[in-house]
Order: sequence, then structure tokens, then C-alpha cells
Amino acid sequence: MKTFTLTAALATTTALLAQPTLAETVGFAQIGSESGWRAAETTVTKQEAEKRGIDLKFADAQQKQENQIKAVKGFIAQGVDAILLAPVVATGWDEVLKEAQEAEIPVVLLDRMVDSDKSLYLTAVGSDLVHEGNVAGEWLVKDVGDKPCNVVELQGTTGSSPAIDRKKGFEDAIAGHDNIKIIRSQTGDFTRTKGKEVMESFLKAEDGGKNICALYAHNDDMAVGAIQAIKEAGLKPGTDIKVVSIDGVPDIFTAMAAGEANATVELTPNMAGPAFDALAAYWKDKTEPPKFIQTESKLFTQADDPQAVYETKKDLGY
Repeated sequence: MKTFTLTAALATTTALLAQPTLAETVGFAQIGSESGWRAAETTVTKQEAEKRGIDLKFADAQQKQENQIKAVKGFIAQGVDAILLAPVVATGWDEVLKEAQEAEIPVVLLDRMVDSDKSLYLTAVGSDLVHEGNVAGEWLVKDVGDKPCNVVELQGTTGSSPAIDRKKGFEDAIAGHDNIKIIRSQTGDFTRTKGKEVMESFLKAEDGGKNICALYAHNDDMAVGAIQAIKEAGLKPGTDIKVVSIDGVPDIFTAMAAGEANATVELTPNMAGPAFDALAAYWKDKTEPPKFIQTESKLFTQADDPQAVYETKKDLGY
């Protein structure tokens, strides 16, 4: 009996040791689902976590910073192994980031930056937002040549790093080109509904749109909303009013295929892949990644077979 008991005990112990260790748990404080690109980022992040055996805790902040801060505090209380944060605005993060640091929980920023000491987060994964705006502006400069061009601008969420940096990049690109002027600029809050609403006001203010040469939108969703407003005003988007925007979501390629949009600067929704790679190295031997991991940005125009590009993107959850 004693021999049997000892054998059974050894067998049980061996079985327990043979079991895989629990997967890391990561909290993801997402901004919300204000755009198709944001939905795709969420989808890809969940897919990447599942592929790597990571237990992902997801929180949708519905575009409110207070909800994101609450979610991060909740992740800290749960003792997660890391936190992914896509900050809705750039300021106001110091306190909660310090709490995560004191709990020895690394924080990785996704696609947006914060105005905090860099020591408070492990790394940030994103594109060069100024560069995105610059690419959009350079396309317009080349497209219009020496012709006069009045531009209306749909800005992103006020205070967010994409709104600040995409505006700066575009303005830098058109600086010195006196024929191109931004005549109206207002936030569309990164949403289609607001983009349509603000574009309607631009059209009314500028002689039914006759005084507008081009629209620059800080994301594609606002551009898609604005395209609808332009059509309802009896004008041809892409022809009467040029449309250039940022993100590269499927619907903008549909608009480009129809001749209703002219150019978009792609922002990859896969921020999680590089983020999880950085975390894996950090978990293994405390390897510190660079403070910024840059993803690729690429310009697409009507010459790039937009329908084919659409087919490659439509299943990503946009």
C-alpha cells in the first residue's frame, strides 16, 4: 500500500510539473471603436494574443480618458503581467503610470503617445504621426502643382497626439507653397458622423463648396463621412474636391475605386505584434526595448488598384 501511495504521489507530481505554466496575462485599455481602423486594431490585438497564448483582458473606454484610467487601475489591482494602452489624449497619465511602475507592471503604448516621463512606460509602438501628415501634404503639393488650392481640414480628437502631429506634418509639407492654404479647420473627433456634420458646415460657409479645392482629414472615417456630405451638396468628391486622408481602412479604398477619394496614408493596425515581441524579450531576461518602435506608413493613390487593396483588408474587422 505504501509503495502504491508513493508511486501515485510521484506520478501526480510528475504530471503537475509536466503541465505548461500559465500564460501571461495582459490588460488592454483601448480607446473605443470610434473608427474602422480602431476596430481593426482591436481585432488584430486579440488575434495576436490568442496566437501567442496570452490571456488578454480587454477594456473599451468609449473615448473617455476617465474610463481608461479606471481600466488601468483595475488591471493593476488584478496583477496582470503587462498593460497595453492606446491613450485617448496625451496628457493626464502620470499618476496611473506611476502606479503601474510601482506594481512592477510594464506598460506599452499603442499608436498614440503621452506627455509623460518616458521612464514611466516600457516602450511605445506606432507610426511617425508627423511623417503621416507630411506624406499627405506632399501628395497634395505634387498633385495641384502651381494651381491655387483652398484646403479644409478635419482634425482628430482635440488633444490627441494624432490630431496634433498629423496637423503639424501636413502644415510643414505645404509651408512655402503660397498657392495652398488651409481656410477652415475643425475637429471631427475621428468619427464618420462628425466628419459629415463638420464638412456640411464647411460647404455652407464656402459658397456651397465652390471655394474648396481639397479636404485633408486626419483619418479615413471622417473622410468617408465628408465624402457623403460632398455628394449630398451636389459636388463630385475626388474631382470637384480632392480628398486625402490617413489610416488606409477598406472603405476609403472603395471610395478611391469609385473615384471619390484620391489618396490615403496607410497606418497598420498591427501594433500588438511588435508590442508582444518587446514584452516577450522583457519577460525573458529584462531586455529593455527602444522607447519607440516605429511601424511602416505607406501612401496609396487611385493608381494603386484600390479594389485589390480593399480585398486584402476587408477581413481584419474594420
